[in-house]
Amino acid sequence: MRSFIPSPRAAAVLLAGSALLLSPLSGQASARPPVDHAPASDCFVPPGNAAAKGGHGPDTRDISAAEQKAIEARTAQILKAKAARGIGVPKGALAAATVPVYVNVMRDAAGNGDVTDTQISQQIAVLNKTFGGQESSQAANTGFTFTLAGTFRYNNTQWHQDKQSSSYRKQTRKGGANALNIWLVDFAYLGIATFPWDYARQPGIDGIRVQYTSLPGGSETNYNLGETATHEAGHWFGLYHTFQGGCTTTNDEVADTPAQSSPTNGCPTGRDSCSLPGLDPIHNYMDYSYDSCYNQFTPNQSTRMSNMWTAYRA
Repeated sequence: MRSFIPSPRAAAVLLAGSALLLSPLSGQASARPPVDHAPASDCFVPPGNAAAKGGHGPDTRDISAAEQKAIEARTAQILKAKAARGIGVPKGALAAATVPVYVNVMRDAAGNGDVTDTQISQQIAVLNKTFGGQESSQAANTGFTFTLAGTFRYNNTQWHQDKQSSSYRKQTRKGGANALNIWLVDFAYLGIATFPWDYARQPGIDGIRVQYTSLPGGSETNYNLGETATHEAGHWFGLYHTFQGGCTTTNDEVADTPAQSSPTNGCPTGRDSCSLPGLDPIHNYMDYSYDSCYNQFTPNQSTRMSNMWTAYRA
């Protein structure tokens, strides 16, 4: 996940309101956070003033080196079995798919925390741009596109503050394994995501939680271009942070993202935190850089997303 230190705000009304203003939109299907050296536990607020209401922090559950190895083995077995049944992706091809997106706007009891339909449309456009490799000539087109399948607005102070998150997600999640649910909340992080290999065990909480002020035009300085959702969706597709595992050859299981010892803050050109080959991939969506610094997924990340999609979401 990406996380931040929240700025002071007026006390919120503690009475939880009932869900309202359900406004589904029909549509075709088309389909971030930092940690220190160790894997993230769930959410992490960077030390010091790394960015008041900005910065990053562990936005996924902790994945140990042993579990990481087991996940890779399990994924390979699933892909092999699917290929034997003729439902895999041909070698060299990508599992191009259109992902339906359900946006759940979690406002408080007074309606605070809302976003406009225009911001939501702009956020979907950002997902299509970033996953389409349109922000840099070095970026890979992942083959995934996104379509807004529905917008749902709820007035509930507890949900707005991301309290009772497992409960509210189970109550409001839509679609199957292939559907990306985004919950817009107000919490101490920029975002939190689930991994695809956890879907079978906990389908009701699958998706990403995103700070509502990080959408395009939001108030999060340095993090209001909508790329928090891109980062968190990267996890949802099966990507680790580029600094996963630190300065190791295994690192994030992706060969064309150079190893880095720790997450990036800002956009420090030339940063090289490991003795292994390559500069830190500060422009990669799976680091913790500013939104304006991000511009790419790599070809191997694209392949990994395709494999994870085929194994767990197709």
